[in-house]
Amino acid sequence: MASLPLSSDALVDASSELANLTRSSAVSGKDWPDPRPLPPKTLPVPSLPPELLPNALRPWLQDEANRAAVPLEMLTVPAIVALAAVTGRTVGIRPEERDDWTVIPNLWGAIVARPGTLKSHCVSAAVRPLRRLEERAREQHASVLDRLGARQLMLEGDVARIKKELASGKAESSPFAEKKLTDLLCQLRELDVNPRRYTTSDPTVEKLGELLRENPRGLLLIRDEIAGWLRTLDRPGREGDREFYLQGWNGTEPFTVDRIGRGTIHVPAVCVSIVGGIQPGKLSPYISDALDGGCRADGLLQRVQLLVWPDDLGEWRKPDKWPDHEAHRRACDVYEKLDGLVPAEIGALQEEHDSVPWLRFDHAAQELFDAWRGDLEHRLRSAELASTPAYEAHVGKYRSLMPSLALLFELAEWAGGSVSSVETVSIRSARLAAAMVDYLDAHARKLYAVELRPGVAAAHALLAKIERGEVTDGDKVRDLYRHGWAGLDNSESVITALTVLEEHGWVRVQRQSPGNTGGRPSESLYLHPCLREGVE
Repeated sequence: MASLPLSSDALVDASSELANLTRSSAVSGKDWPDPRPLPPKTLPVPSLPPELLPNALRPWLQDEANRAAVPLEMLTVPAIVALAAVTGRTVGIRPEERDDWTVIPNLWGAIVARPGTLKSHCVSAAVRPLRRLEERAREQHASVLDRLGARQLMLEGDVARIKKELASGKAESSPFAEKKLTDLLCQLRELDVNPRRYTTSDPTVEKLGELLRENPRGLLLIRDEIAGWLRTLDRPGREGDREFYLQGWNGTEPFTVDRIGRGTIHVPAVCVSIVGGIQPGKLSPYISDALDGGCRADGLLQRVQLLVWPDDLGEWRKPDKWPDHEAHRRACDVYEKLDGLVPAEIGALQEEHDSVPWLRFDHAAQELFDAWRGDLEHRLRSAELASTPAYEAHVGKYRSLMPSLALLFELAEWAGGSVSSVETVSIRSARLAAAMVDYLDAHARKLYAVELRPGVAAAHALLAKIERGEVTDGDKVRDLYRHGWAGLDNSESVITALTVLEEHGWVRVQRQSPGNTGGRPSESLYLHPCLREGVE
């Protein structure tokens, strides 16, 4: 006997019953296997091997790290950035054998760690040699002012007298008096000398431009919390600040600031080193900015090449010996000798049109660099990095990072007395630099984990929301990304997160038909019973 066709109401009832059965199956704990652990968001990052440090700085940095019971890299990053700052535009390196491309060893660095993990202590301890140089410069400046004080007072008196005579018309010859006044003002300007500056903390771009004009070798911007500096770049009306710092990274580009109050400030070459600490939570929005392809994806984050993000501090150890003052003294001597570096005395070359003297690799180091550069370029031009543009841009800046480190390591060994002359950058320094780049790349992969392992990172973020009760059983999938949570603020990120969570048995996604009401089908999220128990 033929079956009768179902009415539309019967079809709706049948569809509803099927949906209820499906939901019952999803909610019931009977057919839910135990969930499997998610893969880690990032691979563990190694601690820095001491062998990657120059001999001249290694005992000091190891002693500081041991006394603070922190990973060695937390001291090394600010110490190398300080080394770059004191060298600045004094000397560069031409890494290509048949090219005049000059790399200024200017570097940006950051320590990423939770609050209370001694980030500020590490930065302060590592830049202490620069503080010492700065204090000495202030003392020398005060001594100069004492010697010139009487001369300055006499000139200021003569200037005041001539101005008064010109104003009253008593000057015998106005042209002669005006010329004398001009000469006196020039002499006063020559006496208006400022102390050598090495660091700054919170300058405006206009003031920083003035400081750089007086200190053409460059300056080090030290921030206890780099997030504060990043926020200043986002303030309304300060849009030009970001461009200023972007140009200040490579140490070669000029910059001109025009302001009504200050007039025109022209800096022939902006060279600004930057170092500080930042908390992972405060860093997260800037990682998202670098990944989204918007106006802030301008390479600012990728310029922070010396970035370390230790997995943990390790075991705390009480210091069992006095500080190694001799190691600290020898390290300070390295920075002091580089501060007084005369490029010609180490064999640096400078042609008439060159603004910065330069060195090259020796023969063996050049062969190493050529092979290293070839591998890097093949990697950048292959399909390996095509799907990770932010990380790809970071890797692209290794082109200058490796020779910058090689030059700094060579100069440190020379300043520390390990080598008697420089003239060229040695194979040893080139090997150390290449190994340091490989080490830093492990931390860069942690930085760009959201891009390199998108589903895994998003799955961890969503699972954390579920465990905190911010996502409940039966929630609509489309509602998840409407919250705007970091790493889960669009449909693609939510879908990739759910795919990973579903593959590992933590959730199930059920598609529900709208029946005869029209509209689009909806998807609901059902949680593993162990998650439901945790939030109920």
